[in-house]
Amino acid sequence: MIAPPFIAVLARSHGLPRAFVVASVVVAGCGTEIITTSPADHCIDYTDYLHWVGSVGTPGLARGVAVAGDHAYVADWQSGLQVIDVSNPASPRLVGATDTPDRAGSVAVSGGYAYVANAAGLTAIDVSNPVSPRIVGGVNTPDWALSVAVSGDNAYVAGGDFGLYVMDISNPESPRLLTSADTPGYAEDVFLAGGYAYVADGYSGVQVLDVSDALSPQIIGSVNIEGFARRVAVAGTHAYVAFGTWGVRVIDVSRPATPRVVSTVLTRSIVLGLTVDGNEAHLAEDRGLEVIDISDPSSASVIGWIVTPEVARDAAIAGDFTYVANGASGLQVIDRSNPASPQLLGTVDTPGAAWAVTVEGDFAYVAAEASGLYVVDASDPASPHILGSIDTPGAAWAVAVDGILAYVADGLDGVQVIDVSDPVAPRIVGSVDTPSHAQGVALTGNHLYVADWLAGLQVIDVSNPASPRIVGRVDTPGAALGVAVVVNLAFVADATSGLQVIDVTNPASPQIIGSVDTPGTAVAVAVSGGFAYVADGTSGLQMIDVNTPSEPQIAGTVDTPQLARGVTVLGAIAYVADEVSGLQVIDVTAPQAARILGGLGVPGRARGVALSGQSVCVADESGLQLIRPQCGPAYGLIP
Repeated sequence: MIAPPFIAVLARSHGLPRAFVVASVVVAGCGTEIITTSPADHCIDYTDYLHWVGSVGTPGLARGVAVAGDHAYVADWQSGLQVIDVSNPASPRLVGATDTPDRAGSVAVSGGYAYVANAAGLTAIDVSNPVSPRIVGGVNTPDWALSVAVSGDNAYVAGGDFGLYVMDISNPESPRLLTSADTPGYAEDVFLAGGYAYVADGYSGVQVLDVSDALSPQIIGSVNIEGFARRVAVAGTHAYVAFGTWGVRVIDVSRPATPRVVSTVLTRSIVLGLTVDGNEAHLAEDRGLEVIDISDPSSASVIGWIVTPEVARDAAIAGDFTYVANGASGLQVIDRSNPASPQLLGTVDTPGAAWAVTVEGDFAYVAAEASGLYVVDASDPASPHILGSIDTPGAAWAVAVDGILAYVADGLDGVQVIDVSDPVAPRIVGSVDTPSHAQGVALTGNHLYVADWLAGLQVIDVSNPASPRIVGRVDTPGAALGVAVVVNLAFVADATSGLQVIDVTNPASPQIIGSVDTPGTAVAVAVSGGFAYVADGTSGLQMIDVNTPSEPQIAGTVDTPQLARGVTVLGAIAYVADEVSGLQVIDVTAPQAARILGGLGVPGRARGVALSGQSVCVADESGLQLIRPQCGPAYGLIP
């Protein structure tokens, strides 16, 4: 069943349910038992893996970042330099700022000064007092200053078509251009190591310049990387170069005069920034942060991935944390104590894009839009496989299951009732059209509750599965997309109208008794412990106190990295299907202080989520993904 029975206490006032105490959870087709399992086999602590810990917005577009001591320095495009106190990485805060002559794109920090590469050239800023940074000098350049690196008394600036500039910064209040070295391509980035400057030179690959004499830099070697060289970093005898749209070239520079490509790592998206520390390369990409294990450069491989709210432009590593310049979302702080991501337990492709999933017993039932319903054997999470399927006449958006019957929200074709007693050969045994577009379903007793888009909530009598019939309805002010039912209350995710609370004591005459607007688009809802958890699109997870159903109130919010589409709850953990960022695992022990513990990317965009006895089931564009849940007694899983 999509909404299992609740142990509840109802108080009546003015003839309506006024409060309830919930002792179990709504988990989209899963039981409410506490699961005892071995953490090595089935559950993990997401905080043991690469995970987000904090963030702070900046007024501009964060494009470059450097860290020194307890402060991060952000090149914030139109808003110049922002200084951020990161002494508590979980709670970074802006403490100082100064405008720059033009758009700030890159920053390096040395000796109490920040050197900002901007559209006008290089600007020197005294940051000895981080609360009050002040510009003390600068050098104009004929083209954009795109990147800056500092060594001793000199700054090296990548200058696009003008190649590499070398500037004397021995007196930061009076920096001056010493010389320049033209490069054959478009100098995007520069990295200094061992008396050499390594320049990412666009379509001309990587240029290696001997800068032992700062007055006379000389190109001594180069390598064609068969793509546009955008960023470069060096560790030991290898350079790591972001190229083209999907990867990193690893280059042996043990002989700087004859660098050579030794391996390639394909990445999830375009690499816009990279930094290297020890055996790790951290890549800022247009979809987040990716970590590469470079302990063996000849076989470097991806080990971690985390989605960020906006395009990641640059990254800096300090201690156990990676600081990401994240465009309109400012600075993101990632805990890299363990730079790896959790691994999928199992996966199964579906021919159509999976939109929703519910679980009963050993079977997962997947609503796959135009491809209908799939029945998946999930008894072994490491090896799920499709047993059977049935095409439905419409588009299968959601599914509820009770025993041998599955109820599919089938879009413009209403609700399809499917006999799944033989999972290899499911068959439609009944159907009922709904006035609008069936999007979500919840079942309790003999009644099916349908979120019917512009027609609000429809109540369907399914006591005769061969002949289901609409017995009640209530229009909602928005577009009903998801529904959960607890005792005599239906909770409807109503798109731009937030959460609607509906008394269904009399299924023939449901009544809206309470509502609360949410900041985003309410797509899905789960209810547990007196709270409704709403997947609210771009506004993440909204936690709504519904102990007084007629007066629901938002008690807490967690902004997820992407777009929250599905949610299920077990114990003190909410699992959110968050589109491009995959599964987000959120501690909701105290809704007002809820926090993301971690997450896991999935092959496609995550749309729906449910729990089984051994795993978290995520419906995404690729099919069904099975993932280990969070361990811990408070979270419903006892190691």
